[in-house]
Amino acid sequence: MKRTLKIATIGGGSSYTPELIEGFINRYEELPIRELWLVDVEEGREKLEIVGALAKRMVEKAGIPMEIHLSMDREEALKDADFVTTQFRVGRLEARILDESIPLKYNVIGQETNGPGGLFKGLRTIPVILDICRDIERLCPDVWLVNFTNPAGMITEAVLRYSNITKVVGLCNGPIGIQKGIAKELDVDMSRIYVEFAGLNHMVFAKNVYLGGKNVTPTVMARMTKKEDGISLKNIADIGWDPLFLSTLGMVPIGYLRYYYQTATMLAEQQASVAKEGTRAEVVKRVETELFELYKDLDLAAKPQQLEQRGGAYYSEAACNLIHSIYNDKRDIQTVNTRNNGAVVGIDPDSAVEVNCVITSHGPIPLTTGALPIAVNGLVQSIKTFERLAAEAAVTGDYNTALLAMTVNPLVPSDKIAHQLLDELLEAHQQYLPQFNI
Repeated sequence: MKRTLKIATIGGGSSYTPELIEGFINRYEELPIRELWLVDVEEGREKLEIVGALAKRMVEKAGIPMEIHLSMDREEALKDADFVTTQFRVGRLEARILDESIPLKYNVIGQETNGPGGLFKGLRTIPVILDICRDIERLCPDVWLVNFTNPAGMITEAVLRYSNITKVVGLCNGPIGIQKGIAKELDVDMSRIYVEFAGLNHMVFAKNVYLGGKNVTPTVMARMTKKEDGISLKNIADIGWDPLFLSTLGMVPIGYLRYYYQTATMLAEQQASVAKEGTRAEVVKRVETELFELYKDLDLAAKPQQLEQRGGAYYSEAACNLIHSIYNDKRDIQTVNTRNNGAVVGIDPDSAVEVNCVITSHGPIPLTTGALPIAVNGLVQSIKTFERLAAEAAVTGDYNTALLAMTVNPLVPSDKIAHQLLDELLEAHQQYLPQFNI
């Protein structure tokens, strides 16, 4: 690769961007980025200019020769780039509010990456990511596409199946959060443990935990069952796990699995939370307003601690570690979304899975984890079916395929409600769904 790098970040006006800048600054000696292009759409111009100015102050304070470019011209940003990162939201937080609030009218969980909300975020986002892929083919065909846009697993699935891009990796901060939580439970540095992950994005399990070559999974599970909350994420309510269920499962589930294993409780918690403080999207919108007011401070030249409330903790670790390892051929192990290639037995080799991979200069090499335990295999297969149908519907604009995707999702209780939800959400998001000819 080149001695200096050009990176383009699509969705550069995101409140997450300072996380990314901090990560690049901290790795500059081994990851010499000469140009970082922050790109956004016209509706995001004000946020781009605010966060871009903060990024420039951060780089200046660090004293490194990284040029920060702000642009509304995606082609200019992509030309000859070495890496492209994506972190955008089609329809902004207003669309997420609809994704979360409309399902609640039908007593269905409203969540941005799971259930009906996850379907519609995918329907809006996949055509845009595929359009970006076409630009990449023309302007920077050798680039690595690093996607952090949700639903990351579904988007990676769509890129693998419906584009000519093969150098794509999907990322989530969930596995890093789980690893940190396990290390804390064991009271050891995270570098001392090895956690074997297997599953899909937002449906991943820590199958085995090793410390000093010894399998300590039973110890981890025993400690988790004695706690009220276990290991969770900031954006998911800590309502606890049934100790007997968790110990029998014998694996650490990512917090998103509460939506499937504790559906009624999570729905009730969500309804109560919405009545008290609004949807999660409305909470995030308030947090973002505060963040951007902080970002405007000309004396601020570092990532503010309040950003952790946004739910994006460890973003820079996940994204920057991956880019750093690909560029330097580190051959370390990270958990990413990539083509299965037989790593998880029973899932199509061409589908996207979230597993441990050796990260090399020619990309992630997924580590074989075998068949999923029977207790979780059915649920994972169900969600993979949902992802594939959703991706097909996003590409074709076929109403019937979208209805199938909605109906087979485990969080949707019936075909009738699926039909009603689909119609209302299609109408609500019609400006962002031209492929459906509504």
